[in-house]
Amino acid sequence: MNILQEGDKAPDFTGKNQDGKDISLSDYLGKKVILYFYPKDNTPGCTAESCNLNDNYSDLTGKGFEVIGVSPDSEASHQKFINKFGFEFDLIADTEHEILELYNAWGLKKMYGREYMGVIRTTFIINEEGIIEKIINKVKTKDHTNQIYGELNIE
Repeated sequence: MNILQEGDKAPDFTGKNQDGKDISLSDYLGKKVILYFYPKDNTPGCTAESCNLNDNYSDLTGKGFEVIGVSPDSEASHQKFINKFGFEFDLIADTEHEILELYNAWGLKKMYGREYMGVIRTTFIINEEGIIEKIINKVKTKDHTNQIYGELNIE
């Protein structure tokens, strides 16, 4: 397994969004992409992170960013999550963990002394040429947009 690093070409992928439409990273060439991996729809941390990005969506797009969320939830779960909170961006259903594994966002986790495989919450900032500009491993779910701006020195 290759560990992705800043400066690497972001691996292309194709997955189904909440409407069953194919979404590929290559569709976004020429745009900056915030690709965020999160564990589960409608859970406190994931809701806080997704809502923070959505609350700042017009500012993010005004700065040239597109937002794509990926989790192992189904298309139907994503559709309910989007409808409940009014998200303006796509969520990709990665039920087989293919994209998660491609981006090293699926791995061994520990909680309460128990080990299990799960989503490692991670955000990749990908530039217009498809190069990983920044990898955020310690995501501040409630203030993720400002965290991204801080990492990229954007005001």
